[in-house]
Amino acid sequence: MGNSQSKVELYTAIRKDHLLGMSMRSLQQVHNVTWRTVRRALDGKWPEPRKKPRRKESRLDPYKTLIDSMLKADLDAPPKQRHTAKRIFDRLVEGHQARDISYCMVRLYVKDRRKEIRRKAGVGPESMFIPQRHLPGVEAEVDFGDVHIVLAGVPTRVYLFSLRLSYSGKAVHRVFASCGQEAFLEGHEHAFRRLGGVPRGKIRYDNLRAAVERVLGLGRARVESDRWTAFRSHWGIEAFYCRPGIEGAHEKGGVEGQIGYFRRNHFVPVPEVASLAELNELVDRWDLQDEGRRLRSRTRTVGESFAHEQSMLRPLPTEVFETGRWFTPRVNRFGQITVRSNTYSVPVRFIGRQLRVLLHANDLVVYEGRTEVARHERLSGRGGSRLVLDHYLEALLRKPGAFPGSTPLEQARSAGRFTPVHDRWWAAACAAHGDAAGTRALIEVLLLARHMEHEHVVAGLAAAIRAGALTADAVALEARKAAEGDTGELSAPAPGTGQTEGPAATVTSLADWRLSHLPPDNRPLPSVAQYDQLLNRRGRRAGNEKEGS
Repeated sequence: MGNSQSKVELYTAIRKDHLLGMSMRSLQQVHNVTWRTVRRALDGKWPEPRKKPRRKESRLDPYKTLIDSMLKADLDAPPKQRHTAKRIFDRLVEGHQARDISYCMVRLYVKDRRKEIRRKAGVGPESMFIPQRHLPGVEAEVDFGDVHIVLAGVPTRVYLFSLRLSYSGKAVHRVFASCGQEAFLEGHEHAFRRLGGVPRGKIRYDNLRAAVERVLGLGRARVESDRWTAFRSHWGIEAFYCRPGIEGAHEKGGVEGQIGYFRRNHFVPVPEVASLAELNELVDRWDLQDEGRRLRSRTRTVGESFAHEQSMLRPLPTEVFETGRWFTPRVNRFGQITVRSNTYSVPVRFIGRQLRVLLHANDLVVYEGRTEVARHERLSGRGGSRLVLDHYLEALLRKPGAFPGSTPLEQARSAGRFTPVHDRWWAAACAAHGDAAGTRALIEVLLLARHMEHEHVVAGLAAAIRAGALTADAVALEARKAAEGDTGELSAPAPGTGQTEGPAATVTSLADWRLSHLPPDNRPLPSVAQYDQLLNRRGRRAGNEKEGS
């Protein structure tokens, strides 16, 4: 008999061999069992149930009645003033001289006995869940979850916003650099526009600081922030706040599980992206892919259920609610503004002036009146700086010596805007014209990027290096040729390679290029024939003087 054979299979095999005429003794030898086992197999089809082992007496037995009385007294005691296993053990030792028992024995007994006493008293288990029925287009749940990505080569923690419809399970996600109020509001707006409507009933929330300023007592009353109250009124949201802490997590268990599923299936392995905008494009595609899922034992997919639910959502409002927050900082002498403990550059011509700043969850826009003068990707930490080299070029023209060690130049190199091609052309220009003049020429080249594409300027630099042309006019001409497609064989080198090899470039002077593009001149050429008579008179006078002499 093999070890994997069950007792039912053993009884079946014994009965089968007995029908074939095998004797009792043969059955014992073949199946390696006793005569009693053979007899039982022939008498009944099912083996006897295993007998429970006899419980051994424990040193805790004399005290179990006392422990039960303490646990029963806890049924009417306040929740925070009930017996713990440690308190029960101390009372037994102090009041009943229970020196022969250990704390471990008491703890193991209390762990199971407390549940039995509560169940017998009708209190029920500590964790009890009631199945809920969700109507289409009525309820939703919202939450944030943190995820880790590699953003522009740097490991970064970002925050995943999720809004999930309770009926269909359709969820919309958005990644933000922070989980502040701007991200909270923008996540709602993005989700509602993707869904095409707003739930007609309640939306369940944690007690997020972006929405709740203070929790009042043990009930559901909350003091909400003013901007969240205005946002709810605009979109017609009815908020339901869960209990604080882990006790209220099950009240919005759908979105809690959705964030875990989305993180495990789409953020493993850790995604590497150049920007949050690129990542959010991926997130939108993943949301569409997840519509093919089937939740638990449902017969319809998430997408099919959402198609039925979408028409029952409340229509979107026609007016626009500005989710960003306005600031009015003053530009310091470094050409920077400070917003939420981080600094951002603006053009130096605004030094000393007060500008308007609109702060969103992922970006920051600077205005002079109604004109946009700068735009930055928002910094999520504190004490950071984001400086754009283009904002300082006018000042660097007057102070070229400050250019090599400037922080904007360092950040431009890190971002790939200042390439090795720029460095090679700069070094050659400084060697030919001197440090100050060569640096000014480079700054004039950088100014070309304000009205030309960055790739075309880099291509113009590469062509100028091959031709030995070290003036900004020559680079501008070659960049314009690259833009117009005149030099299709010239292409910008890959960032970071510094390669400038290729066919020699023919550089035309900007003045010659301008002359070649002038309109034709049909006027007659000028004549100097009238001045010949002056030459004749001088000749005659000179001849007369010779004869007279």
